[in-house]
Amino acid sequence: MAVAVVTGGTRGVGAGIARAFLRSGARVVVCGRRPPEAPVTAAGREAHYLPLDVRDAQAGEELCARVVGEHGALDVLVNNAGGTPYRPLAEGGAHHHARVVELNLLAPLHLSRAAHTHMRQQSGGGAIVMVGSVSGGRPSPGTAAYGAAKAGLENLARSMAMEWAADGVRVNTVVLGMARTERTELHYGDAEGVAAVSATVPMGRLAEPDEVGDACVFLASDAARYISGASLAVHGGGERPAFLQAANVNKP
Repeated sequence: MAVAVVTGGTRGVGAGIARAFLRSGARVVVCGRRPPEAPVTAAGREAHYLPLDVRDAQAGEELCARVVGEHGALDVLVNNAGGTPYRPLAEGGAHHHARVVELNLLAPLHLSRAAHTHMRQQSGGGAIVMVGSVSGGRPSPGTAAYGAAKAGLENLARSMAMEWAADGVRVNTVVLGMARTERTELHYGDAEGVAAVSATVPMGRLAEPDEVGDACVFLASDAARYISGASLAVHGGGERPAFLQAANVNKP
């Protein structure tokens, strides 16, 4: 039975990822700065919570060692914790933007290194999945530091994949578009606003957290045993180019 750690796994997309791994039969550890309001459960099984501020590299090392000590292995790490407030670059202090990069790029780097220390000693190696964002592949006004960090995260994953392949450790990225969570209305407004945003997605809706989880389970599974250094887009078909909306041709 695989042992999976999901950072930021107590709510939102992270909880969906944790549920997907529970359904796959894995023993799941979710971590975050605060415990979940309710246990994360699926298929009659429950994820184990451990506290962690992912920006604390030493604490990350201790968590990985604890997971191995208590469960006997660390097979999968999903670096899901992240996010950013809306903040134009000209606003806020330098430390505000630096903390966004720290959370979304440096924290996954340090925690992945801590997990790799244990994975490389296991006969089956391990799998690391980064949760990236479409913001890393296009301009991200208002969240520029976040977009830059997510772009760096994909590059980091590809470098890790090359360096750690000989250790049996695979590293991939899920490139996430917009997802429906308990905080969706804070970002997009009321039901009408959510519907309007959903209409911009080719598939006509936002991703469900468990669908993101299914993609992570695939990348961590034996079905993806020859996949490393890849970026898997989970965005419902992408973003319609603005010029198509502006052009006065072929409109229904």
